[in-house]
Amino acid sequence: MSSRPELQAPPEIFYNDTEARKYTSSSRIIEIQAKLSERALELLALPDDGVPRLLLDIGCGSGLSGETLSENGHQWIGLDISESMLNVASERDVDGDLLLGDMGQGLGLRPGVIDGAISISAVQWLCNADKSSHEPRLRLKAFFTSLYRCLARGARAVLQVYPENVAQRELILGFAMRAGFSGGVVVDFPHSTKSRKEYFVLTCGPPSLSTAVPKAKGEDGESCSDDESSGDEENQTVSISDRHRPRKKQKITKKGRGREWILKRKEHMRRKGNTVPPDTKYTARKRKARF
Repeated sequence: MSSRPELQAPPEIFYNDTEARKYTSSSRIIEIQAKLSERALELLALPDDGVPRLLLDIGCGSGLSGETLSENGHQWIGLDISESMLNVASERDVDGDLLLGDMGQGLGLRPGVIDGAISISAVQWLCNADKSSHEPRLRLKAFFTSLYRCLARGARAVLQVYPENVAQRELILGFAMRAGFSGGVVVDFPHSTKSRKEYFVLTCGPPSLSTAVPKAKGEDGESCSDDESSGDEENQTVSISDRHRPRKKQKITKKGRGREWILKRKEHMRRKGNTVPPDTKYTARKRKARF
């Protein structure tokens, strides 16, 4: 099995001119992208009223997934970090508006203007530190915070991902919940190694009846793998809608917080860009009870 693309090189380097054209000309890739995009659009659950929506395609690449949005009568904006991919999309004369940008630095769109968002095989790239300045947790926070901001209230984002492991899935979903999303994970065909697909189905707003996670494919007797003899099937829809998390307990000793803790805290605030007084010999020195 070939190595995962995100482990080989940063996306803007991996998807160079050669790889971008190779990717877009593959009939197998085109078919897979069409199926994943159709499923993502289905999970968006847009109103069936014939009104075109403005959708966001995150990691749009050469516009293969955007074509599905256009075929369904919607307008879309595509964002990608690979200039080579966007050049191919322009050559193909796709209908969407294309933006060159890094989703890990935030989306930079006006608040509440997007009616829905999809992403096909892109968000897991944020879990890798491709540069010394990259911190996956900060990049995930910037991405989900800006995504939540640009979506209309009640709108959905459907992110199809290939998490490397359970910890990576929980990391991504955790930052989505912290940003304010409700929803969970839909796993299609969970018992099939080839057909298994994971989608984060996120709703902009607090949990409600309308934010219930849709059913996964493979349920209701539909075959999802060659081996169906197991009576103890795993749950195919993982719903996580409670965004109330317990507060972390702070360690407070009898001695209190010393100089070392305060210096670390000040350094942390500096890295966040805050104005912090310089360290001196008086830093963290305890005042006497009286002069």
